[in-house]
Amino acid sequence: MIKRGRDADATRKRVLHAAKVEFSRHGLAGARVDAIAARAKANKQMIYHYFGNKQDLYLAVLEHAYGDIRGAENSLDLEHLGPVEGLKRLVTFTWEYYLKHPDFLTLVNTENLHKAAHLKRSQIIGELHSAFRSRLADILERGVKARIFREGVDADQLNLTIAAIGYYYLTNRFTNSILYNSDLASPTALQQRHAFNLETVLRMVLRNPQRAL
Repeated sequence: MIKRGRDADATRKRVLHAAKVEFSRHGLAGARVDAIAARAKANKQMIYHYFGNKQDLYLAVLEHAYGDIRGAENSLDLEHLGPVEGLKRLVTFTWEYYLKHPDFLTLVNTENLHKAAHLKRSQIIGELHSAFRSRLADILERGVKARIFREGVDADQLNLTIAAIGYYYLTNRFTNSILYNSDLASPTALQQRHAFNLETVLRMVLRNPQRAL
């Protein structure tokens, strides 16, 4: 029974990985369960048994993808850093995670095309993000108490900004490379963007950014 349970868990993991590749490459409409089964070395009946239909599998992939980034954030140990260092680490982590996991950005793009119709059905997404939302709120609160950060910065708005300044740059770097006549995906350009992201976020929250930057 233990071995069978382990085999089932291993199969689910293979299917989720294969499905993430397929959905990120072809979207929900273009993804094929046959291709997922072949990549996962599983049969279609087994996939339907574990996950239900294709839409349910897609939701499971989304939940797993969000779970991965939230789990990685949990390991940052931000509560034991000073507010400035904690905020810098969070901004840097978000940027580097997007760089290392382009499939996550693609999945988010796909779900936004569907107006989050599948994510709305999730029973766990709210729980996954509750700690994420409170984490930045705690950093801001500690910064205000230390008279390093100004009062009145909304944590949710800042979270959205941290995501947006990395997300937009990376998802549009190919078209913008043409528009700005510059390789925005080069190592130098990426380093410059990361530095700009850090400065932008810090200027939003610091009481005296000129002195601190």
